[in-house]
Amino acid sequence: MNYRKQPAAVYSLLLAIIYLAFISLGLPDALVGAGWPVMHQDLGVPVAFAGIITMIIAAGTIVSSLASERITRRLGVGVVTAVSVGITAAALVGFSLSGSFWMLCLWAIPYGLGAGAVDAALNNYVALHYAARHMNWLHSFWGVGASISPFIMSYALTSGLEWPGAYRIVGLIQVALTLALVLSIPLWRKVNPVAPSDPAEAPAAHEAETSGRDVAHVPLMRVLRMPGVLLVLTAFFAYCALESTAILWASTYLVADRGVTPATAAAFASLFLLGITAGRFLAGIVADRIGDRQLIRGGFVAVGLGALMLALPLETDYLALIGLVIAGLGSAPIYPAIIHSTPVNFGPRNSQAIIGVQMAAAYTGSTLAPPLFGAVSTLTGLWIFPLFLAVLVVLGLVMSERLNQLVAR
Repeated sequence: MNYRKQPAAVYSLLLAIIYLAFISLGLPDALVGAGWPVMHQDLGVPVAFAGIITMIIAAGTIVSSLASERITRRLGVGVVTAVSVGITAAALVGFSLSGSFWMLCLWAIPYGLGAGAVDAALNNYVALHYAARHMNWLHSFWGVGASISPFIMSYALTSGLEWPGAYRIVGLIQVALTLALVLSIPLWRKVNPVAPSDPAEAPAAHEAETSGRDVAHVPLMRVLRMPGVLLVLTAFFAYCALESTAILWASTYLVADRGVTPATAAAFASLFLLGITAGRFLAGIVADRIGDRQLIRGGFVAVGLGALMLALPLETDYLALIGLVIAGLGSAPIYPAIIHSTPVNFGPRNSQAIIGVQMAAAYTGSTLAPPLFGAVSTLTGLWIFPLFLAVLVVLGLVMSERLNQLVAR
């Protein structure tokens, strides 16, 4: 099929706006964790109450992810993105004005609702209209945003602005981005779908030119009954579960089970996140040549190798520390590649609905897996950390390979 040439100026301008939007998606994500040691004292609540805030945000995100397909088809990606970022901006400003814990809980509702809809809408739009390299680089820019916010919180705490100042700064950044997104709304329909870079991934691409145009809503139950959907949801759940578990528990495992010093463990735990960010930049360089399926397969294998290196009972800890970095690099391409392959695997007509459900599965895995590991490790000991990761790797790899076989038929 002949895909029309992209309008270069519109293509580049909108891509720049989407990059900024992905940074904005990451900006709020680390604020609660970075500021909570001070916030809980000012609000007079226990440290454990942070979990209540994050659960409310996660619940709102799951709900809006599931509703994103219907909303996006009705309003369009540009409007949904602008409105969602605006809602998030309002919630962040609301956080900055909150003087009690119940007010934080109240503002956490729009905080989560705004994040889920824009995440699903943007990911589907990029999967349809931009090459695989941009999907990886865009998700790397999410990591940039998530890395910046703790520095904003640190600045606010040391400059006398206190934690409300950090939320106010990020909220105002989101307000400025909302204005830019409102002005960009006419651009969103001017970028044409792109052809898949991998010939092996082409069977469904013929539908791309009509995607998003006068297509009927796809009900949730119909989505779940589509062949292969439960496979990709399980793979996505497994990946996000292992990522969130590694981020939260890697440092504790290295200190408590391996005897690594807390400073070294913290440094290498941060390298896991930096590995994801850097790995997505690197994956973007080769993504168009090797294709999404190879990126997913290679990513899971690399994470499995990293988990094995973590588990080896050697006197030296260097191999375990290197294994954590390898696990981060391996994790990098899995999330964006699963998203980018969705229109190819299930057809662009269904991709918005399926990506919305994928986002819900992702947030469910990220929310449930870390406390589940905490409960399991309480019974077994922290030595089970590499095994826990390995089980999730096997689950994700098996489900993704079964999906490949199903799509190839």
